[in-house]
Amino acid sequence: MTTPPPPPPGVYRSRSRVTRNRLGLAAAGLALVLLGYLIGRLQGGSETPAVAALPPASAPASAPASTEPAPEPSTAPPTTEPAAPGRDAYSVLQAEAASGQQGTDVQETEDEGGGQNVGWISNGDLLRFDDVDFGDTPATRFAARIAADADEDANGRIEIRIDSPANPPVGTLTTGDTDGWQNWTSRETEIKATTGRHTVFLVFAADEDDEFLNLNYFAFAH
Repeated sequence: MTTPPPPPPGVYRSRSRVTRNRLGLAAAGLALVLLGYLIGRLQGGSETPAVAALPPASAPASAPASTEPAPEPSTAPPTTEPAAPGRDAYSVLQAEAASGQQGTDVQETEDEGGGQNVGWISNGDLLRFDDVDFGDTPATRFAARIAADADEDANGRIEIRIDSPANPPVGTLTTGDTDGWQNWTSRETEIKATTGRHTVFLVFAADEDDEFLNLNYFAFAH
């Protein structure tokens, strides 16, 4: 086989020139890039590219306004509990049912109807009855069921006092003697006109310190 002949010297020179031309163009382009960069720096350009502005953050969605009407203030008057009923001053009030006592005691009674009576009553003793209701029509009399076997000189008395045992009595019942501690009788007296609801005190008084009275029950009257 035959070897092809080498290219003539002019071909090498043409390729070398083309290569030199390409390198020259590349160097010229690089110089232009550098020149543009330097011009940008001189004009105050930023070394780093500008960052795109972020969109404003959206505010959280607010809750929709309530369409429910505001509650109306109540115009109804305040309710009050009715007062508990008191003791009826015009019914029989048993002595042993007193709200409080001083110096007395109870015993089985031999009076009609049975039950108990308050006994061993002496000077300075008392019974207290809360919430006695006289109503609007004044009470003017006081009656009591009593028994006594005491000396007449004792001058025993029941003093009816309103709201305090230290208040002046609205009436006084003289008890006397009934010839026996279970020999029962009814006695009554007038009192000052009394209305409304009160605490009633029966204060027992005598001129002697011995026991002078038993009391079963009492009531007021118009």
